[in-house]
Amino acid sequence: MRSRQRMFAAVMRLLLKCLRLGRRRRFKLVRQVEQLWQYGHLCLRSVLYNSFTNGDVVLDSLFEPVYWLVDHVTRWFGVVFVALVIGLTSSIVAIVYICLLPLILQTYTPAWICWHLAYGHWNLIMIVFHYYMAITTSPGHPPQAKDDLTGVSICRKCIAPKPARTHHCSICNRCVLKMDHHCPWLNNCVGHYNHRYFFSFCLFMTMGCIYCSISGWEMFRDAYTAIERMKLLEKERLQVTANQTYYQTPPPTFSFRQRAFHKSVVYLWVLCSSVALALGALTLWHAALITRGETSIERHINKKERQRLQKKGKVFRNPYSYGSWDNWKVFLGVDVPRHWLTRVLLPSPHRPHGTGLSWDLPPCVTEQRVPLLAI
Repeated sequence: MRSRQRMFAAVMRLLLKCLRLGRRRRFKLVRQVEQLWQYGHLCLRSVLYNSFTNGDVVLDSLFEPVYWLVDHVTRWFGVVFVALVIGLTSSIVAIVYICLLPLILQTYTPAWICWHLAYGHWNLIMIVFHYYMAITTSPGHPPQAKDDLTGVSICRKCIAPKPARTHHCSICNRCVLKMDHHCPWLNNCVGHYNHRYFFSFCLFMTMGCIYCSISGWEMFRDAYTAIERMKLLEKERLQVTANQTYYQTPPPTFSFRQRAFHKSVVYLWVLCSSVALALGALTLWHAALITRGETSIERHINKKERQRLQKKGKVFRNPYSYGSWDNWKVFLGVDVPRHWLTRVLLPSPHRPHGTGLSWDLPPCVTEQRVPLLAI
């Protein structure tokens, strides 16, 4: 009896030791996992930690693969985008001349005919001129020789002098003077020498699309109603044809010319309205940037600089802003009042102020610029 009790006690002691050993091993494994996790977290923070890191930097890092894809796709498909702009614009012009102009000449009064002919052709000339100049004019590039410029930084990508307001374009793989952005619809960078052409094209294209949308609203409603009636009559014609007897005749059908006319009017109004909304928003955005004397890239730089100086109790002043009105005069190249007609309302190939390498006070600015920092 005692031997059985001793054996049972020995078995129980062995079982308890096994349980304690398993518990210790389990706790040891958990501690090892925690230590590995803490070590990995520390390594990750030591590699990625930056005191200047914020939400914008993290977002840019996440979108870096998208930026790479856009850069390479834009580089190869720029010609396709330019052809698309030319093709769509040409189709709208063809519809206006073939479909709408004869109708205008037959139904409108002489005063309205003169207005449409004058404004329409002026707007078309401004669109074609500024788009051609925007895609053919070089935005401007800094000289490659280091002796030509003094007191400028060096681009880390092309290892060349980088004057103020100059940035490197990853698509063109070159530095661009006063770079705003790379436009795939131009297949060209928007910089110092073609920024005015780009903005003027956006402005006049928006004006032309708004003009077509407003002028063609009544025609669009009539054309849309006619197309719906075509569909209804076509459905009735098929039903009658299926149940036709010797005394029944199908309803008349529209001719190909009538169908093409109505569908062309609907296509014109939908395309012009869509472009007017999208391009109009882009034009307003760039107009706000021009009013502040900034480019698209400088807006982000100035925003971060403004936040940094605000923490120190200082106020950031844009050194390239001369006031809203003078910013527009400098951007458009208006030196005297008559330039508003010859350089803004009429096609003008005049060059912008300065060379893009240095930023002296333009002659059209009467007031001195404000200092960069103000305490």
